[in-house]
Amino acid sequence: MSQNDHLAELAKALAHPARLRILRLLLATPGCIGGDIVDAVGLAQSTVSEHLRILKAARIISGEIDGPRVCYALNPDALAPLAEFIASLTPPPGDACCVPMSEETK
Repeated sequence: MSQNDHLAELAKALAHPARLRILRLLLATPGCIGGDIVDAVGLAQSTVSEHLRILKAARIISGEIDGPRVCYALNPDALAPLAEFIASLTPPPGDACCVPMSEETK
C-alpha cells in the first residue's frame, strides 16, 4: 500500500462523527468495553460494531477479547503518519505564493 493510500485510509476512517465520538470515548476511558461504547455513543449495537470494525481495519484501535466481552483501546502510533502529513501542510515562509501557470503563459 502506498503512503498516499495509507493516509487516505486513515482519513476515511476518521471521516464520520460517530467514529470521532468513539475515539474521544476511548481516549477518556482506556480499555472500554464494547457495550459501554454502545451506551455512550447512543447508536444501535450493529451500527457501533460497524464503526468499530472500520476503526480496527485502519488499525486506529485494537480490540481484545476478554471472555464474552471485547475491550477496545486506541493505538496511539496509528495516526502518526496522518498527523505528520497534516503538520507538513504549512504555507511557505513569507508572502510567497505559487500560482499555477496557465496554458497561455507557458
